[in-house]
Amino acid sequence: MSDTAFPRVDPSILADDGDALTFCSTCAFSQACLSQGMDKASLQDLHMLVEHVGPLHAGEHVFRVGDPFEAIAAVRAGTVKTYVIDREGREHVLGFHFPGEVIGLDAIDGDTYPCNAIALDTVMLCRFSFPKISVLAARLPGLQQHLFRLLSRSIGRAALLAGDFSADERMAAFLIGMSERLAARGFSPNRFALTMPRTDIANYLRLAPETVSRVLKRFQDDGLLQVDRRELELVDRDRLEALAAPVLRH
Repeated sequence: MSDTAFPRVDPSILADDGDALTFCSTCAFSQACLSQGMDKASLQDLHMLVEHVGPLHAGEHVFRVGDPFEAIAAVRAGTVKTYVIDREGREHVLGFHFPGEVIGLDAIDGDTYPCNAIALDTVMLCRFSFPKISVLAARLPGLQQHLFRLLSRSIGRAALLAGDFSADERMAAFLIGMSERLAARGFSPNRFALTMPRTDIANYLRLAPETVSRVLKRFQDDGLLQVDRRELELVDRDRLEALAAPVLRH
């Protein structure tokens, strides 16, 4: 179990663009393809599709609603928020995307991106030409299956908070879900920074900002976690998982 607390950025991720043989070692999307048993020849094909993008700084957009859809992107470092603005000018947070996760999948059905994606901190991306990766996926069943899995995961996360859950259940599910996603990328499952503002968390969970602060304080008072500004440590993981269970359906 790693003790590295998110979002510490390895300098090599920011500086190293690799070469024909080692390029994929720093790319979250192709690491997933490696786990599907893709051989070196396949990775060489994938290498030809990838463009390293960044660093993007907090507040910079990866793409905006209506931009032509040409690529999906894997987060290599940092946090990306996706959101939309409704007709009344209100923001609706759709999700947060961490290293090893892919953005732009919801644009596959159309010609333009249906949402905005913005960097919340220092972000590095691997950008994949979608027309080219589609051709490659037709040749490589492992890559095609992985794309389907990513789509399914994206749909599943979007549906998680649709039920009639309490504020405590929503917050616990958010924290446990973030913990599990970061742990899958080699970060500590119990110590991490909330790289998004409390207002964004509240928006995403469909709660009032004061409710988010109140729930976090109650969790701390009850010994479930420790909070120091944005730094967070899960202290009683079992109780948090029990609270999150109705939402995450573990």
